[in-house]
Amino acid sequence: MISALLTASLVILALAMLACLYRLLKGPTRSDRVAALDTIGIHVLAIIAVVSMQLNTQDFLEIILVIGILTFIGTTALARYIERGVVVEEGGDTHDR
Repeated sequence: MISALLTASLVILALAMLACLYRLLKGPTRSDRVAALDTIGIHVLAIIAVVSMQLNTQDFLEIILVIGILTFIGTTALARYIERGVVVEEGGDTHDR
C-alpha cells in the first residue's frame, strides 16, 4: 500500500515538473522562468526524498541539503540579476546615504 502511494507521488511530481519545465521554456517573463526554475529544484528535492523513502535509506539526505542550498542561492542570484542587472556589485557599500 505504501509503495503504491510513493509510486503515485513520484508520477505526480514528475508531471508537475514537466509543467514547470514548460513554464521555464515558454516564459513569458524572466520572473516566471526564475519561479519555474526554483519550483523544479523543489520537485527534484521531493523526488529524491520519495526515492529515499522507497529504498528505506537515509543516504540521500546530504544530497537533498546540498540541492536545497544550491537552489536557494541560484534563485537569489537570478532574482538579484533581474532586479539590478548584476549579481555581485563592485565597490563595497552601495546603499544610498
